Amino acid sequence: MYAIVNIAGKQFKVTQDQFVYAPKLDLETGASVEFDQVLLAEADGTVSVGAPLLKGALVSGKVLDHVKGDKVIVFKKKRRKGYKKKNGHRQDFTKVLIQTISL
Repeated sequence: MYAIVNIAGKQFKVTQDQFVYAPKLDLETGASVEFDQVLLAEADGTVSVGAPLLKGALVSGKVLDHVKGDKVIVFKKKRRKGYKKKNGHRQDFTKVLIQTISL
């Protein structure tokens, strides 16, 4: 059983007992979270497609931690001008454990 869920504007294919690194959510660690924007679900070989969402479908999970992603180096340079700029960025993510998928 799996589902495709919209979490903070991004789509994730989730299964039960899976960890998802979603964009940062404003929830505390240990809080439960429910995602009701289910776009597609598969159970026992039958696929249900929403138009655009499935009614009554719900994916629930638990917030485990707030983490940062890998560092991305941003390097800007203009040749022959002596202009160089180096910057780094680390994106914030929320680690969510998917507990149940109900249709």
